[in-house]
Amino acid sequence: LEHLRRTRAAMRRSRHYTQKTGDHGRIRDTVSISERPATVEDRAVPGHWESDLLCGSAGSQIATLVERQTRYVMLVKIASKDSEVVANALIRHACKLPQELYKSLTWDRGTEMADHKRFSVATDIKVYFCDAQNPWQRGSNENTNGLLRQYFPKGTDLSVYSQARLNAVARRLNERPRKTLNYETPAERFQQTIASTG
Repeated sequence: LEHLRRTRAAMRRSRHYTQKTGDHGRIRDTVSISERPATVEDRAVPGHWESDLLCGSAGSQIATLVERQTRYVMLVKIASKDSEVVANALIRHACKLPQELYKSLTWDRGTEMADHKRFSVATDIKVYFCDAQNPWQRGSNENTNGLLRQYFPKGTDLSVYSQARLNAVARRLNERPRKTLNYETPAERFQQTIASTG
């Protein structure tokens, strides 16, 4: 029995190691960020988002999404890191925006996006994945996650926050003037984008 316990533990470590170091893990058919169109890279057109999970205590997390051109932030309540749960939450949230403002999503290599193909089929939103261990490729999202720690310090149980509370925090960030936007706010830029696409 002791031997079996050790064997199972070793297998768990081996599987974890493969997921963290290999490009595959449990995510199949990924499209690399290198294949993202140049118009996404230079922020020439709106509708391209960067996303990740902001993690808290007790296995809690929220999805953070940032639109690359306007720096507009959306936060999504996520019940667990299970890929099906994450995809379902993102699918529901995607329906709140017109297609012109939600064309692609760039994520890191976290296995919570293993269900990315179903998300894309349901929403017609393309998903791109960063290179392994290169979070800077989602720079806008990384910066936003840093700002969010003012509201959700490390060690916070994020499961206690309602979607309404997350919306209120996102609104605060969206109403902050940004130097990169010539001191306009993300909310102002996003509204201008909505008006121009409408």
